[in-house]
Amino acid sequence: MAKNNMKLEDLKKVIDCKWRVQSYSKNKPVAQCVAYIDARHVMDLLDEVVGAENWQDDYKLIDGKLLAGIGIRTEDGWVWKWDTGTESNMDKEKGQMSDAFKRAGVKWGIGRFLYEKGIKFVDTNEVLKDSPKNYPYVVDKSGKRVWDITKYINENK
Repeated sequence: MAKNNMKLEDLKKVIDCKWRVQSYSKNKPVAQCVAYIDARHVMDLLDEVVGAENWQDDYKLIDGKLLAGIGIRTEDGWVWKWDTGTESNMDKEKGQMSDAFKRAGVKWGIGRFLYEKGIKFVDTNEVLKDSPKNYPYVVDKSGKRVWDITKYINENK
């Protein structure tokens, strides 16, 4: 049975997030960055708020689209919320599952704070070109390469 003291509103709390480059400009040496959370953080928050035994995830392929659902056991039974995700550049299937899972979490309130963070623009060493050997990277104001984008944005933006 679900915890009686479970407060689903607590799923909306702010948790640690990271920043990543979403896109590079082809016109200016600039990158667009967005905040994100890791799927493991979603799992940890669900464990903390509702209890590990009171949530589960499920995946379905419908019309060629992968959907992830997060079910939470309430006093009235299981309640499910579903969403779909997009493939990642690194590991397509795993990235799509992770993205769908996190998007289903948003329907429960998890990570909604990310939308308030907006988009951050950072300098890069060069513009994005249509060349397989062109990999722009983030630089600080002095032109030095930034290895930790999250730390850089948190400290400078």
